[in-house]
Amino acid sequence: MDRIIGIDYGKKRTGLAVSDPLGVFATALETVDSAKIIDYLKNYSRAESIIRFVLGWPVNMDGTPSESAPGVEALRASLEKEFPGVPVSLEDERFTSVLAHRAMIDGGMKAKDRRDKASVDRISAAIILQSWLDRTSGAPASFDPSAVPETLSVKNSRRKR
Repeated sequence: MDRIIGIDYGKKRTGLAVSDPLGVFATALETVDSAKIIDYLKNYSRAESIIRFVLGWPVNMDGTPSESAPGVEALRASLEKEFPGVPVSLEDERFTSVLAHRAMIDGGMKAKDRRDKASVDRISAAIILQSWLDRTSGAPASFDPSAVPETLSVKNSRRKR
């Protein structure tokens, strides 16, 4: 089945996430030693069809690339070489670690487990991928009641007395 892979690259570890076959939801997948990421993805692609990579792009608050950008650029070049024809998209990764920690707390994860950096990397990859999926799906950013067909609206569903 077709999958989109989200990647949160780091010098030591790389967090990975995967989309569902419809490209609607992102799920944390794995944390891999960064030196072995291409081999891992090649093995993964034997079982699942990868149709896109979404790579977290590290930027500073002013929008300029951060000091880890050259490593991400190198990974991007490797992905393009090893997976020709599979597009690589960049997605702003600002605040993903903060959001990952918040998700872990909100999900009830114990403090001891939240200290596991591999978990943070996987969840960050899922946030990066979900952000890209939400932004590119064409779905409305927020609920718009006027977009509900009149046949489903609350005023038309009430019984006449």
